Amino acid sequence: MSKLRVGVIGLGEVAQVIHLPVIESLPDRYELAAICDISPGLLERLGARYRVEHRYTDFREMLAAGGLDCVVVLNSDEYHADCTVAALDAGLDVLVEKPMCLSLREAQEIIAARDRSGKTVMVAYMRRFAPAFTEAVQKLPELGPIRYVRVHDVIGENRLIVDQTSYVDRPDDVPEEAVDEKWARRSALVKEALGDVPQELEWTYGLLCGLGSHDLSAMRELLGRPKEVSAAKMWRNGGYIVALLDYGDFVVTYETGVDDQLRYDTYIEVYGASGTMKVEYDTPYVRHFPTTLHLELTDGDSYERSVRRPHLKDPYTYELEHFHEAVTTGATPKTTPEDYVQDMELFIEIIRALENG
Repeated sequence: MSKLRVGVIGLGEVAQVIHLPVIESLPDRYELAAICDISPGLLERLGARYRVEHRYTDFREMLAAGGLDCVVVLNSDEYHADCTVAALDAGLDVLVEKPMCLSLREAQEIIAARDRSGKTVMVAYMRRFAPAFTEAVQKLPELGPIRYVRVHDVIGENRLIVDQTSYVDRPDDVPEEAVDEKWARRSALVKEALGDVPQELEWTYGLLCGLGSHDLSAMRELLGRPKEVSAAKMWRNGGYIVALLDYGDFVVTYETGVDDQLRYDTYIEVYGASGTMKVEYDTPYVRHFPTTLHLELTDGDSYERSVRRPHLKDPYTYELEHFHEAVTTGATPKTTPEDYVQDMELFIEIIRALENG
């Protein structure tokens, strides 16, 4: 099996808890060849921990140094597009964490860079690689005509769970001007995507691009794209959202928000004429917590209820295996930039519905 030399850009929470350990657990597929972060201390400590000699505070220097086959882009959302385009232009394949970017212009630039380079870009939608979810896609016809769907994602702050289950090195040497520049850049990109909207709608857009992108992307793979957003309501400064998504023959209720509870309350539930299906997710920050598939089916006089846990392997591992396969075989990944654009268009439609509400 061909081994890919990978560079990781961004060494924050998700890199430390998930991506670096998963890459290390796949030595037949990946060699962690370089790391990059704006924190010199973090680079030194994680470089020593993972025995990575090549360490960079600027992603451009890392790309210029060569010696890589692909990069995993895990830094702050505002810089995903810059890193992805630069890596493609350097001839590297890219796995980029969601959200791929924050504006449609950036998405178009990524697609153009991919097309001119001939390389792979895959968006890291790990929930869509969970075995329970892929099985749900296959079993959907068994439910009969769809009557109603709930997409629910109300979670506690990730950090509440992470701090109980993992050690995360949170550096104190990130330059203050870099933090200020990040927030200014974010505001400019969100305004580019939405126009001049109240700040709470900017925050709501951020919630959709972050947490919401998982839910709506999985919903689209399972059900297709909705005809329209019929209505939407937000409260608590845009931290909670409910939207009605019209599919013609049925409606999806989408509900999301973040609270202070130490739990992860996330599922997609499909009500068919003769069956119900629920894909239930647990926190991804504790590896190998299973995603489960709940089925309730009526057949004549009988009613059957089952719960399946297809596999204990975590979705992030399946995701990185899928990326390796796409890169080494030339196959198109399931989660493409064009796929992400459909999510971004849906985010914007929800924001417009909130404005009109």
